[in-house]
This record gives sequence, structure tokens and C-alpha cells, in this order.
Amino acid sequence: MNGVVLVTGVMAAGKSTVAQALAERLPRAAHVREDMFRRMIVSGREEYVPGAAGETEAGEAEAGEAEAGEAEAQLRLRYRLSAATADAYAEAGFTAIVQDVVLGEYLTAYVALVRTRPLYVVVLAPDAGTVAAREAGRAKTGYDDAVWTVPALDEALRTSTPPIGLWLDTSGLTPTQTVEAILAGRERARVL
Repeated sequence: MNGVVLVTGVMAAGKSTVAQALAERLPRAAHVREDMFRRMIVSGREEYVPGAAGETEAGEAEAGEAEAGEAEAQLRLRYRLSAATADAYAEAGFTAIVQDVVLGEYLTAYVALVRTRPLYVVVLAPDAGTVAAREAGRAKTGYDDAVWTVPALDEALRTSTPPIGLWLDTSGLTPTQTVEAILAGRERARVL
């Protein structure tokens, strides 16, 4: 595998662990972590929230739309930065393994941002129960029932994300088994 590999899925799907393990298996690879780009915004950071503008009170709609617009702009900035970083690593001869939550229409947009060929997309899609159990066992938390829930994000993954690349139900797989499945299915993962 060379070029750029996007490893995506919902929070707690195992993206970080699998991306790192995949990078370690390849002879020359870099792990591009999305969280690094998000955390670089020290002040003025707006976290992306699903439907922020549509879920506000009538009197707060304008403010909610502005916040949603800024949060989406920062999300798109993060995607542009990670795609450009992946391209730079690939140009230098590394396989760039990008790990991020890229769902729905954003997946198609992300694919268009990456210039490097070949480009692979791997979607980790464990069932919602497995994700909830993994989330409960993590030190960091990604879900907040007031904002993101496991069932809602799982539904977004399965109903609005285009079926491109290699989709893996990793519910019963270890990270090592998942990496083996990615390497075995690399031709199905190749999108460009």
C-alpha cells in the first residue's frame, strides 16, 4: 500500500489504533492525526455539532446559524489541512495514513481534496453496541448525549455516508485482524 489511506468511522470505532497499527506494518508510513489540527486552534475554536442551526430556539436561530457556520468552516479547514499534509508525506515517499471522522457528504468532499494517487478509503463500521462498549472503556470521551450519541452517529454513518472504499464491520476483530483485513482488501479500498 502506498499513497494516501483515509481511515474513517464514528468516534470509538478504533480509527487511531488501527491507523497506527497499519502505519507500523508498512515500510515507510506517517500517521496523520486529525485531532492535531483541531487542537491547534487555541482560541476561537468552535466544535462541530450536528444540526446546530436547526436545533436552536426561534429567537436564537441567527446566532445558532453563525456558530454552525464557523464550526463547519473549522471542520472543512481541518479536512483541507489533513489532506494537504497527507499529500506532502506521500510526495516525500511515505504512505500517509489519515485518521478522522469523515461521514456523510464530507467523505466525497474529502476524497476530492486529496491529490495523491492511489487513494484508499477504509471505513471502520463496528456495530453501535461495540462502539458504546469501546467508548465506555476509553479514558477520553467522544460522546455527549446532549450533542453526539452513539446511535445517532452510527445512523449517520450507515444512512448518509456514500458506500465507497472498503467498509469493515470490526465488531469482532482485533486491531491486528483489522489491519490484515485492510491489507487483504486494499484493492476494494482503492477509490482513485
